Amino acid sequence: MENEAEKSPNGYEPKVVAFACQYCAYSAADLAGPTGLQYPANVRLVKLPCTGKLDVLYILDAFENGADAVFIAGCLDGNCHHVEGPLRAKRRLVLANKILNELGIGADRLGMYQMSGGESIRFVEAAREMTDRARQLGPSPLNQRKSAANE
Repeated sequence: MENEAEKSPNGYEPKVVAFACQYCAYSAADLAGPTGLQYPANVRLVKLPCTGKLDVLYILDAFENGADAVFIAGCLDGNCHHVEGPLRAKRRLVLANKILNELGIGADRLGMYQMSGGESIRFVEAAREMTDRARQLGPSPLNQRKSAANE
């Protein structure tokens, strides 16, 4: 369970989506529990065969469906089962950042982290960093517009 002191003063808890490579990042996240590490409960994992298969539309869909922050977690460069997965993901990240800025959501709500399957600490750090970043930024402008439209 996450420490209450880590929560925002106003009680706001962001929704964070992590797109994770099944071989490295997902394995690192899975290893966190047995090693006694905990990442924020508001982080939702989406298992991918490879981060190179992540389409920009998946990222945009996560924001459309209420995410306040999204991060890509994948293999280290040169250590991908699919050879160029992280390189493809980085290229898509550049495009996604541009689109998020144009939409007024902001590229700072999107991040990418690389790790091996045994680096559960690295995954936990990434999840905490993105959660803290989302707390500082507040709710996604897209979520705020949706709330205003429903009132």
